[in-house]
Amino acid sequence: MRRFPGAILSSSALAVALALTGCGAGAGGEASGTQGTSAASASAGVDAGTSTTDTTTADSTLFTDGTSHTVSVTWSEDDYAAMIAADGSKDWIAADITIDGTTVSNVGVRLKGNSTLRSLSGNGAGGGGMGGNAASSGISSDVPESLPLLIRFDKYVDGQTYQGLGEVSLRPGSPVLNEALALALTGASGQATQRYAYTTYSVNGSPTQTRLLVENPDEDYADTLFDTPGVLYKADADSSFTYQGDDLATYGDQFKQLNNEDSETVQPIVDFLKWLSEATDEEFDSGLAERVDVESFARYTATMNLLVNGDDMAGPGQNYYLWYSLDTKKISVISWDLNLAMTGDATASPEAQLSIGGGGAGGGGNQGTGGGMQPPGSDDGGWAPFAGAAADADSTAGAAGGTGAGGTGAGGAGGPGGGGRGGNELKERFLASEAFQSVYDAAYADLYAQLYASGTAAGLLDSIAAVVPLSDGLTAEELAGETQTLRTFIQQRTDALKDQV
Repeated sequence: MRRFPGAILSSSALAVALALTGCGAGAGGEASGTQGTSAASASAGVDAGTSTTDTTTADSTLFTDGTSHTVSVTWSEDDYAAMIAADGSKDWIAADITIDGTTVSNVGVRLKGNSTLRSLSGNGAGGGGMGGNAASSGISSDVPESLPLLIRFDKYVDGQTYQGLGEVSLRPGSPVLNEALALALTGASGQATQRYAYTTYSVNGSPTQTRLLVENPDEDYADTLFDTPGVLYKADADSSFTYQGDDLATYGDQFKQLNNEDSETVQPIVDFLKWLSEATDEEFDSGLAERVDVESFARYTATMNLLVNGDDMAGPGQNYYLWYSLDTKKISVISWDLNLAMTGDATASPEAQLSIGGGGAGGGGNQGTGGGMQPPGSDDGGWAPFAGAAADADSTAGAAGGTGAGGTGAGGAGGPGGGGRGGNELKERFLASEAFQSVYDAAYADLYAQLYASGTAAGLLDSIAAVVPLSDGLTAEELAGETQTLRTFIQQRTDALKDQV
């Protein structure tokens, strides 16, 4: 594993944890990569006297220099108005972006996330459910600096990068300490994740906001993710983790292939989905380890529970990547979009099937917040109800009480094939199988010890909060309040699980 080598961490190893994640908070020292000048980058639309770099993404000081950053974007107001008016389309517009004084011209930007598009067009699920979520996060087309964006450096200039980076995602909400901490903890556990950095951000000279930039997985990310070759697929928000026949074209938009397109296809995923749909419980128990990296999957599912993330691969947003190893011929799952992690019921048990949206079996409601922390607009999928949940606005609102302060349901993902936007047959069958109970329990106990009992989560939070920049939209008092809310969650989670693992 190149980017995220495994590590057994204790509370004395916070610097190592931060280095593993590429977190800008408390990373301890300068990265080896520095900004330079090259003829290629100078001809790629960069202002005179500054440049992008020829370094690899692993050398990017955007993620490893232990400081926050400043980012500003300029675009045509007419282009922006046309992008907003595109009602559900992910239209690109050209912009110039300045990062820490370096201007990269003619980059592509577009709105990021299906839920964002629905909220801005007024087509939120459940009678405006996403609109309400967006409003609670301060997302509005009237405040362009509030919107989540995908920024692609080479959209209009071939080969243009920023410090080797092809794409970055400007995440919704502010300051989203929960998402930064969830990313840091995932990396600290030795699992693949995405690097991130905090920045003050403005558009066309607007007041500044404190925002989170996250590495957006692309071909380079996929090719350098592990030491062994493989193929990375991104699950679309509207994808279905089900077998739908042998025609590969059916799956092309559902599982976007990010690398090795000249030699590989989505066939391994289709083959697995077919096997999964036909396997008896006995065949599932005996044959899963031949097709899935079971130890890795146990750590993924345990991590999602420990982080109380109800919008993972079984959530309505379908937030996950699939990695197919060309060496082992096995599938692994990589997390994505953790902005709803660590905001729900801190007392959820290791066996809880967490969910957002409407509750399925188990009566879970919308994953909400505790202690005043507001979840930002979900990047992919939003609050669309799960199977079995009432689709009308009144019923959806009535289901929002849920379990505990956050309203995260324990057991409400809805069964496979049951319709709706939630549920994942692989995850549900794996967690229900006695054959894999021991590997899950072992992974859970190990991760709990690493991330909570050791004090790592609390230490990482302090390091992250120390470098979050204040802005016109974020005061010191607000940052302190958000930090304390998350610190309380960590303590509650640690205490709740102490006698259960």
